[in-house]
Amino acid sequence: MSLDPEIVAEAGRQADAAAEAAGVVVRMADPGDMNAIIGMFERTWGPGRSPDRSMLLALDYAGNTVLIATAAGKPVGATLGFLGWSDGIHLHSHMAAVVPWRRSGGVGYALKLFQRSVCLQQGVADMRWTFDPLIRRNAHFNLVKLGAEVVKFLPDFYGRLDDAVSGSDRSDRFEVKWRLDSPRVRRALAGRPQQAWSTTGSLPLNVDFEHLRADDPRAAELLREESRVMFHAAMAQGLRPELNADNDYVFTPDPAEPTDGARQ
Repeated sequence: MSLDPEIVAEAGRQADAAAEAAGVVVRMADPGDMNAIIGMFERTWGPGRSPDRSMLLALDYAGNTVLIATAAGKPVGATLGFLGWSDGIHLHSHMAAVVPWRRSGGVGYALKLFQRSVCLQQGVADMRWTFDPLIRRNAHFNLVKLGAEVVKFLPDFYGRLDDAVSGSDRSDRFEVKWRLDSPRVRRALAGRPQQAWSTTGSLPLNVDFEHLRADDPRAAELLREESRVMFHAAMAQGLRPELNADNDYVFTPDPAEPTDGARQ
């Protein structure tokens, strides 16, 4: 796929700036990094929840994005993505972890922008991943800060995970598509707002669903059930979830890309 060379160059500059702002170096992993990456994945999801070293080595050898972020030479973040071809060639970004003391400090953003830059350099303009739609900070990061868009609702996608993050909760997921060279993404990465959506319905999100799940499992279960009903209904009507200024979901029939120059 032929991509605009200036967009590819701009992506590299943005990745460098994000890493500098976070105080990290982001790079493709070396074989000697694999144990550290496994350690960060297991610190996040629990023992045995990382791909094993041989799998990471094979994915890395094949040219997939096994990335590591370091600060002062110490590993502080990692991400794993691999190529897929369902509905077109894309990178599926599967796992990303940041050590607890560096979370909310831009490390995850730097990893994502490096991953985007690598994809564009290889002519891949589509990245996808899944996330729990009830984790508000992740919804904001994905839809607002990165400019990805929801394309599917996948109820109980992984089944019961019993990991350190989800526990026994249902593994409902949104699949998002990050159109890496799109005006929507370039606006988001420049810090400019998206269009004002026309909306049909809304779903308020809990500020911290993970704490709610731990402190009041019944309330979390009810929110999960309510969200399932709303997501199914919205998508059956061709509506797409977006976030409003309060970081609550609204459902819009608008196209993800604006159709007139005034909304760029």
